[in-house]
Amino acid sequence: MDVLRVATAGSVDDGKSTLIGRLLYETKSITQDKLDAIERASQRKGIDFLDLSLLTDGLIAEREQGITIDVAHIYFNTPKRKFIIADSPGHVEYTRNMVTGASKSEASLILIDARKGIVEQTYRHYFIANLLRIPNVIVCVNKMDLVGYSQEIFDAIKKDFTTLTEKLPNKHLTLTIIPLSSLHGDNLTEPSEKMSWYQGEPLLTILEELPVKKLLKDLPFRMPVQYVIRPRNEANHDFRGYAGRISSGEVNEGDSVVVLPSGRTTKIQKIYKHETELERAAAKESVTITVEDDVDISRGDFIVRVGEETELRTNFQAYICWLNSQPLATNKTYLLQHGTAVVKAKVSSIEFVQDTASLLKIESTNALKMNEIAFVSIKTGKPIAADQYDTNPPNGTFILIDEHTNNTVAVGFIGS
Repeated sequence: MDVLRVATAGSVDDGKSTLIGRLLYETKSITQDKLDAIERASQRKGIDFLDLSLLTDGLIAEREQGITIDVAHIYFNTPKRKFIIADSPGHVEYTRNMVTGASKSEASLILIDARKGIVEQTYRHYFIANLLRIPNVIVCVNKMDLVGYSQEIFDAIKKDFTTLTEKLPNKHLTLTIIPLSSLHGDNLTEPSEKMSWYQGEPLLTILEELPVKKLLKDLPFRMPVQYVIRPRNEANHDFRGYAGRISSGEVNEGDSVVVLPSGRTTKIQKIYKHETELERAAAKESVTITVEDDVDISRGDFIVRVGEETELRTNFQAYICWLNSQPLATNKTYLLQHGTAVVKAKVSSIEFVQDTASLLKIESTNALKMNEIAFVSIKTGKPIAADQYDTNPPNGTFILIDEHTNNTVAVGFIGS
């Protein structure tokens, strides 16, 4: 059974947490004791129905304020598929949380309050879905019960969103727009009798039938070396293994490989997973490999298959989302971590700041504040073996670290 990762997005009070809670409720993914606890909590709030948003808003501050602050990951399944849903905050102040919550998703649910229509956050969330190359975007026009289940209002919002997508086209993205009421369950798991004018499938059916994106094992082989294993015992005194987690592709015994950045070539001799010897290993597996030749390999190096080499980059451009309260300083030295490699780097220039609320580009700026997204030029002290994010997402991302505080200050996507 495959797994679909879904990210939610929307402005404050658009009903993201309620929608997820309703999906859990309708798919019988909630234990009775949790249902009882939600019922008691709902009564304490003075409401006469189950407040299903409480299932995902786990922090005390979230429950007190009625908003989502942190990213919550929710797991449930149906007979057809398993799901992991990232419930991300709607506040603009938590844009960075939304970026991290959506970074590994195959689908994005963008919620719109039917009473308000498209707002600034709608633009922001659609831009982020494009930036992260999420292949499936489902626009949920929520709270249709509060507008009398009006087809006219839904059609107007659908037209407005179609106009928005024309400003930021993405030929790789599949777009679906659906009317629903997460509070009452309309069009979530079953077609709504109150919106018989809508001829599409309910939300859960759409999610069950979405294709998952290209499997990581089908991408070029990439393995960042995390640790060099040299046992200190007589039985294995000649053993030298290279441990790491395969980020993409697969590798077989006997494959010819290149070590980057040195460019030295050799062949895979053995592949081990714990103490078990394997003939083949694939993406997301943590393995130890040995090679036939005495090649200098250390932590931070990349092992790739011959013929699948990637570019060694010291000057490149990337989108970054700034995560720190201290603004970005151009030409300040940061640490750039790509895979297991850590190198000194500088943001040499800010090409433009992306105004995600209007989809306009703001040029001629030297400042980047927390939660802002910009397209920048970066120079590194040593080459990194990186792919473009478009072609190989796991090997096209990096983080910037303040070398004095050790805080992660930015997340980046190469050549997006």
